[in-house]
Amino acid sequence: MVTLRLKEEKRLQLLNEIERRHITGKQGAEILEISLRHFRRLLAAYRKEGAAALAHGNRGRVPVHALDGQMKERVLTLAKTKYIGFNTQHLTEFLAEREQIDMSRSTVRRILLNAGINSPRKRRAPKHRSRRQRWPQEGLLLQIDASQHDWLEGRGAEDGSSWRYR
Repeated sequence: MVTLRLKEEKRLQLLNEIERRHITGKQGAEILEISLRHFRRLLAAYRKEGAAALAHGNRGRVPVHALDGQMKERVLTLAKTKYIGFNTQHLTEFLAEREQIDMSRSTVRRILLNAGINSPRKRRAPKHRSRRQRWPQEGLLLQIDASQHDWLEGRGAEDGSSWRYR
């Protein structure tokens, strides 16, 4: 017997109401927010197979593209022994290159995280900005003119470089 989920139990109750002729098919389709055609298909399957028809046909099956347990164990063993201390990207590259295990980085990461192995690489917070050294007085700013021209008309330093506090 298939155990039904809450949504499927509600559908079962509604289909039983249809069987007892308490509501019409059109009302049942509106309550479930599905088309009348789809509702009739559900009702026909329910009459033929019973409550099991309401459960999805793939329930309980292993997906075709799922990794087998041996492959997961092999990756875990290699990560714990031969490639200890590798981050997920580096481990993925070495598995493909040296062990002929071709899988995505996210798959390797998921296998390691499910086994409780975190990536050893720690990221440092990016430096926000580099601040200039503060001047001793508020509002004090040093202005430097490095050109050889006498822009300050004789009011600058005598060696040609002109600087002053403002």
